[in-house]
Amino acid sequence: MMTEIRFIDADGAVTIARGDNGFSLMEVAKRHGVSGIVAECGGSCACATCHVHVDAAWLEAVGEPNPGEADMLDFARGRRPDSRLSCQIRITPALDGLIVHVPESQG
Repeated sequence: MMTEIRFIDADGAVTIARGDNGFSLMEVAKRHGVSGIVAECGGSCACATCHVHVDAAWLEAVGEPNPGEADMLDFARGRRPDSRLSCQIRITPALDGLIVHVPESQG
């Protein structure tokens, strides 16, 4: 079963993507060509170029960043309380319908 994710870019354009459970949100974004997800490190939590803002309705379901991710988020441009690295969010059936916002720029 695939999980549906809605990526909303800085201009408000929506990309609806489906991903296999167990894959990262970043992998789903790259596979579907989501604009703004650079993912320079390929998902090893060594950069902040897959930064997203989790929609308020989904914050509890997604959960808090782990300590390593929280440290890496210090390098994310425009970090907010709803910031996460998409490489660290694993797709599960509980995230079906997840909405994330891609910031205007990464880095």
